[in-house]
Amino acid sequence: MIDKYDVTHFGGAPSVLNMMANAPKEHQKKLKRKIHVLTAGAPPPSIIFEKMQNLGFDVMHVYGLTETYGHILQAAPQTSWLEENPATQAQLIARQGVRFPMTEDVSVIDQQTGLHVPSDGETIGEIVIKCNTCMMGYLNNPEATKEAFMDDWFHSGDLAVIHEDGYIQIKDRSKDIIISGGENISSVEIENVLYQHPSVGGAAVVAMPDEVWGASPCAFVELKTGENTTEEELIDFCKENMAKFKRPKKVVFGAIPTTATGKIQKHKLRAIVHKTDNA
Repeated sequence: MIDKYDVTHFGGAPSVLNMMANAPKEHQKKLKRKIHVLTAGAPPPSIIFEKMQNLGFDVMHVYGLTETYGHILQAAPQTSWLEENPATQAQLIARQGVRFPMTEDVSVIDQQTGLHVPSDGETIGEIVIKCNTCMMGYLNNPEATKEAFMDDWFHSGDLAVIHEDGYIQIKDRSKDIIISGGENISSVEIENVLYQHPSVGGAAVVAMPDEVWGASPCAFVELKTGENTTEEELIDFCKENMAKFKRPKKVVFGAIPTTATGKIQKHKLRAIVHKTDNA
């Protein structure tokens, strides 16, 4: 459909890219020219970027919030990235990036100390923002406004790391981080691994109650058409591709609830997990 028109740029949610990348082979078409795509929303798995590159799409991820009136970070590509293999390139462009020129400052700070986290790609903190497009406050809610603007920063609620090159990469939402036995586990990291499995078309991970560890990861998985796998196989796949303690302890197969714009409704998944636990 895209190739029918003279289109070189378009925008698409990560869920749209996922549908295109995982469409049946008979429906996929190698494009005659490069199509540039801007995507925003939840951080897409790097494997989706790699698949889109193979189809002829050049995808740039941007990050922003309603409160910042649009995008304030972009994964601006570097010339040196072209020397990397496709898988590494996909991992690099899957990051949320560096600030837009008109944004005063974006950083990642420790939520306890308020200090900037080191640029080591590992230390997790909260994305905070200063820009002239930030909202003035929440309507008729001074308490929420005060909390959002602590220490003259707008606090996004998104947890991220800063890499050595200054690029920011989201690890999770504050409410979605899984604290298991005192360890912080990123649901996004587990989802990225699950998407690498050839049978997985969609994945979402939430915390479920655990009598021993307090909480543990539960994965909801939507399989590609015609594909099959088992809970044990997916858990073993995760163990082989990430730290063992981060692997999901349970896998639920079926359609993943989304909004009309394709955003995964994790609150519904959490409700399912807690309902099952209390049954």
